[in-house]
Formats: sequence, structure tokens, C-alpha cells
Amino acid sequence: MLNNQVQNLKVFLSKKAFFNTPSTFNLILLLLPVAIFIGAVIANGGIIAAGALMVLFIGIPFVLGIIAYPLFGIAIFIIASFFINYAAKLVPENVPLGILMDAITYLLIFGFFLKKKYDDNWDYFKNPVSYLILAWLAYNLFEVINPASPSKLAWLYTVRTIGFLLLVFFVFVYHIRSVEYIRFLMKLWLLLALIAAISGFQQENIGLLSFERKWYYSNPDTLKLLFIQNHLRKVGIFSDPVTYSYNMVVAAVMCIIFAMGNISFNKKVLLWLAVPFFLLTMLYSGTRAAYILLPTAMVLLVILKFNKKILFFVTIAGLILGFLVVMPTGNPLIKRFQSAFNPSKDASYNVRVENQRKIKPYILAHPIGGGLGSVGVWGRKFAPNSMLAKFPPDSGYVRVAVEMGWIGLLLFCTLMFVILKTGINNYYLIKNPELKNYCLAMVLVIFVLNVGNSPQQALVQYPSNILFYLASALLIVTLRLDKEQRENETNKGLIN
Repeated sequence: MLNNQVQNLKVFLSKKAFFNTPSTFNLILLLLPVAIFIGAVIANGGIIAAGALMVLFIGIPFVLGIIAYPLFGIAIFIIASFFINYAAKLVPENVPLGILMDAITYLLIFGFFLKKKYDDNWDYFKNPVSYLILAWLAYNLFEVINPASPSKLAWLYTVRTIGFLLLVFFVFVYHIRSVEYIRFLMKLWLLLALIAAISGFQQENIGLLSFERKWYYSNPDTLKLLFIQNHLRKVGIFSDPVTYSYNMVVAAVMCIIFAMGNISFNKKVLLWLAVPFFLLTMLYSGTRAAYILLPTAMVLLVILKFNKKILFFVTIAGLILGFLVVMPTGNPLIKRFQSAFNPSKDASYNVRVENQRKIKPYILAHPIGGGLGSVGVWGRKFAPNSMLAKFPPDSGYVRVAVEMGWIGLLLFCTLMFVILKTGINNYYLIKNPELKNYCLAMVLVIFVLNVGNSPQQALVQYPSNILFYLASALLIVTLRLDKEQRENETNKGLIN
């Protein structure tokens, strides 16, 4: 009976011209009360009411979209990770924009567990990488009872952004189920990197925008770090020069690998043109650690994909690099580039080496470290008088060793080794050329970030942390999709 009533209502509405052919006048009659309501609410409630309305009309649909449509949520997550720090420069300093990334993370995780409630198949996660990521998460949680930790709040704030972020690996592994979506993610990744490169190019060659200049000069300590050898280091849309430069190198490596794939000539040309642009804008960051990343990635490429063409390409690139390292120049960017290949003469490098030498006894004496979050921003905020709060870790590996001890460092290095080993094994097992190329690109991305994590902290800032877990997940997904394709082809052959 209820169905009949609904059907009768649809027939009634379809006969009414007001609903069937909405003219401009009819639309005005429909929307005028809404406009009056919104105007009245904002007039009485001000900016708070405006924000509430935005949450109502924009936030709620986004929340539902992220939970119900995880592929949409993953794309939004990646986009937000690129722009979150840039947006932070536009708003007052006390606006907690980081909560937005936390919210998207938790929504994706909630949606994942909601889906798993009706799917008890856990085969996707039966691999060494998944097991070790769970072990690393457990160790992060275990650090809450570390007796050497100066502050439980420092642990809470750190595990919120580093520990729980590990779970997005499982979200990626579970929801990415097609070559088409991987292809979309790779295009999105490179597009966002290109926007970042253009931003850095604008900052270097056109000038800083007003809000960018305000951010640069708002903190004298930050400006001191960013202004070196009469050159202002550029950050693009990111939070710091290291994140900016590393992402430019990663994008250049991806372009090289994809350009070697079976794609159209026009796409190859675009990718090869993008490589020098990414590397040029990388120089604007003034991050010496980034300069060695591409050569090391090319060495691994030669090892994994050995053939005459690649060997020739890498040899030519090596000769060009060698010339750039030794050629006389007055350009400050080139001079800083050359200094990266002679670190013993660099004062900052020697300071880092000395700091690491001094902290080594502490690491050996504290097998589980000084506590998660005891170093860096949260350490200075919640335990400003502690020894570790004043220690500059620089290296991502050193930070792990200091905060989580040599046991944590051993577990972390094991995780990185297994991720790379799994990716390399999967690369040789995959038969589909496109999936094989994606797997190779992700292996090199992870390798680049791991090498970069030694002189600097490469895996703690957005978007590098998100992209690292995405790349790790794709190592698993590409092999799974390849196996599924081969099984389908076998089944079709048997049927025919």
C-alpha cells in the first residue's frame, strides 16, 4: 500500500508544471526562502554561524562521501595532504587545520572497518609488510608506558599523527582494486607535484605572494634557517624546504619511470619535459640532501632494470652530474649543489655528525628510547626543560633511535627493509607491463624517501608520510591485481 502511495505522489508531482519545468521565476520562489534564512542566520550569528552553515552544507556531504565512497575519500585525502600546510599560511596561526587531516584519516579508517564488518576476508593483508606495520603500530602504542618519557601529552600528540596514520596503509590496500584507479592516482600525484613545482618557481622567479612573505618573516628563527648564503630557500606549497625538495625528486623519478613505459609519444615528451622542471625547482629549496637522491635512485634503477638503453641513459646522466659537481661557477644554487657532494667541508654537516656522536651513549643506555614525541615540536611544548627537547635530531633514523631506542630503530629498519624487499620481489613476479611499471616506480619512491630519511626527516610531514604508505600499499596491490588478471585470463581460456 505504501508503494502505491509513493507512486501516486510521483504521478501527481510529474503533472505539475511547477516541478516538471522549473522556470527562472519558479527557481526564485524555491530558493528565496533559503537565501533569506541563510542571510538571517549569518546576520545574527556572524562568522560562527557562517562556519556552521558551511559545515552543514559542505562538511556533512564530504563526511558521508569519504565514508561511503572510499575512492573519493582517498583522492580527497591526498589532495588535502598537499595543500594543508599552504592553507595554514592563509589563516591565523591559532586555527588548528591539522585537525582536518586527522578527521579525514579517522573517517577513512572508520569507513574501512565499517566495510570489513560485512567482509570477513582478510587475505589482502596476509603479507610480511602488513604484519610488520602492525608490529610497528603496537610498538608506538607501547611507548605510552615508557618510564623515560617526560610527557604523556607529547606521546599522545605524536601517536595521533604518526602512529594512527599507519592504518591508512590497510585502507589503501583494501580499497584500491583496479588498474584504472591506480592510473588515476598516479596522474593526480604528478599533477599535485606539478602545482607545487610551479609554486616554487613563482616564489623564486616572480616573487613571494603577500601571505607567503608574511609567513616567511613571521618567525625570526624560521627565517634564519631559510635564509642561507644570501638566498631565501623556497618551500612551494609545503611546510619546509626538505619536504618540498624531496617531493620534487620523487616526482622526477616517477616521470622517468613512466616515460619508459608503453605510452604514447606525446605523453613521453611531456614526462621528459617535466623531469628537468622538477629538478630545477628542487634546487630552489637549497636542500643539499635532496641533490644525491636522484643519482642513488638511478643506480637502483640500473640494478633492477638492467639493459643497454637504461645503462646508456644513466651513464650520460652521470657524466652531466659529474660536470656539474666540478665545474667552476658563481651561481649560489650550483655552489650549494656542489657542496652536497663534499659534505666533510660543510659546517652544518659536521655539526650534525657531532650531535649524533654526543647522543649515541644515550641511545645505547635507553633500549626503548626517551619516549615518543620527546624530540621536536611536542617535546619543546610539553617538556621544554628536558634534554631531548633541546636535541636537534635532523635525521629521521636518529629521531627514531632517540625517541624509541635501539630496539625501535631495529624494528623500523626491519620494516623498511621488508617493504623494499617485497616491492623488488613483486616487481619481478608481475607480468602486466603497466602494473610492473607502477611497482617499479613505487620501489624507487620508497628507496628515495629512505635514503633521504638519513640526513633529514623525510617521513613525518604531509604529504610525504601519506605518499610513503600509498607507495607501500601499491607494492602489494599491483601484484594482487596482476594475479587476478592472470586468473581471469586462465578461466576464460578454460571456458573457451
